Amino acid sequence: MGLSGKSNEEFEQLALPLLDSLYNFAHWLTHNREEAEDLVQETYAKALRGFSGFALGTNFRAWMFRILRNAFLNSRTGLAARMTVPLLEDEAALPPAAVVDENPETLLVQRMDSEALQRAIEGLPVHYREVLLLCDVEEMRYADAATALDVPIGTVMSRLSRARQAVRKALCDGTAGREGRRP
Repeated sequence: MGLSGKSNEEFEQLALPLLDSLYNFAHWLTHNREEAEDLVQETYAKALRGFSGFALGTNFRAWMFRILRNAFLNSRTGLAARMTVPLLEDEAALPPAAVVDENPETLLVQRMDSEALQRAIEGLPVHYREVLLLCDVEEMRYADAATALDVPIGTVMSRLSRARQAVRKALCDGTAGREGRRP
């Protein structure tokens, strides 16, 4: 046990449940499985080293996401990061489509819709994409996302609004890969 009285076991209890969420966020940011794994590993190493300075009772999840984001930004030149890959490998985790009947045509339409959504999200600037992923995919509260991103809560809300609007526009305009699809 360290000087702060916090143990590695306490860290594990708090940190291990976040592994999948942190990996998914890292994967979206890096667009590469190996880089995402390295980024998560670096995040856990930095968090463990700094755990003695973490104030128990504050938001550990936001703290971990902030470490991951900072590690990502420090590993790249500014915010000009490469495009990302889908967070979810299978469409089963996406919201169900309005059509329940599963035939080849509806499955194709669902796949096209999910791919268009993924392209629309990938097309967002990093500062919009990360707030959209934290708030809408990871279901993080605005205040927690603000802590993770080190921005005011108003900035989170405005970026999220703009991100959602840009995704909606890309999907409606067909600029997210819906070209050739009948209305």
